[in-house]
Amino acid sequence: MSRGRLYPSEARAFTDEATGARIRQVTDQPSIHHHPFFFVPAYDDAMTRLVFISHRSGRPEIFAEERASGKLVQLTERADIAEYSIYPSHDGRYVYFTAGRGAYRVHTERQREERLVDLGDLGETLLREAGMVADAMGTTALSFDDRYWALRFSMGGCANLAVIDTESGDCDVILQRDTIAHLMFCPDDNNLLYYAGPLKDRVWVIKRDGSGNRRLYQRQPGEWITHEVWLPGRRELAFVDWNKGIRCIHVDSGIERRLTSFNAWHAICNPQGTIMVADTNFPDIGIQLFNPLDGIGEAHTLCYPKASNAGAHWGGPFPYEDGPISVYAPQHTHPHPSFSPDSRHIVFTSDRGGTAQVYEAEIPEALLESLEK
Repeated sequence: MSRGRLYPSEARAFTDEATGARIRQVTDQPSIHHHPFFFVPAYDDAMTRLVFISHRSGRPEIFAEERASGKLVQLTERADIAEYSIYPSHDGRYVYFTAGRGAYRVHTERQREERLVDLGDLGETLLREAGMVADAMGTTALSFDDRYWALRFSMGGCANLAVIDTESGDCDVILQRDTIAHLMFCPDDNNLLYYAGPLKDRVWVIKRDGSGNRRLYQRQPGEWITHEVWLPGRRELAFVDWNKGIRCIHVDSGIERRLTSFNAWHAICNPQGTIMVADTNFPDIGIQLFNPLDGIGEAHTLCYPKASNAGAHWGGPFPYEDGPISVYAPQHTHPHPSFSPDSRHIVFTSDRGGTAQVYEAEIPEALLESLEK
């Protein structure tokens, strides 16, 4: 299985038995498949391609569905890809990823691979920690103008936050501290990033030049604060208060407000900032859509992904009060829903058929209209 190889479409369509939503299964091969992590777009802005990871070769490789033809193209051929590091560029030209000790991008048309930074030049570095969650995932962040790419690595027991200029190739380490994970550029300000600190003190922001590093939210005893995301157009950062709902805080004023009160798990806003989507767990009540602006956040069921949602620790109180613990939570068993750029589709992953596959659900027009009133 080689870079540039084309595969015929594997898509098949069906209807959700409970809601009637139209769903398209994108991949159909008996190995692990998943789209990028929930706060990373799976599509380029023009929706030319849907990017995903496939293990069909026996290891994770980057693939894309060419949406015009339905064909699948293999973009990479290498043994050491950090599968949750992938980030498609908004202009559709590249997919950024880390592998081994290097930071790379692959051209989507020519499948030409380019190394931007070799972090091995700095010494004994790790791009992700051991485990299945937080800094073990190795997620990266691309600014919404595709100019800056942020990633984390550890060296000498210290976490580092680096920002790469994708035009010049310059790489600056802007922060060193105990824990850095889940990086996200603000969609309205490419000089501002969110990052997750330690599990009991997660919510931090920093400017791209390394100044202004500060805690945005102080966790209260017993709270399980997790899965933070930006709300486009508002300079607000939303976070899950598991399993009591979602709140957000304005990055400049510090004003807090509640978005919804159902058991939202992984939640993300559409690019227009008008609708959010979330999967659910304990109990799994399906993929839900809600309005983050009306002060109510009433949940509307889109479909039931029927994923196995591995991670028994989510069923109890905050488990990290006395420090990190080992958990079994393979991420490809979680739906991790996210929007298409046109806000008309939701991409998610499910192992409902025995192996994890990528799916795309169409949002009914009537539901879109009711949510945006």
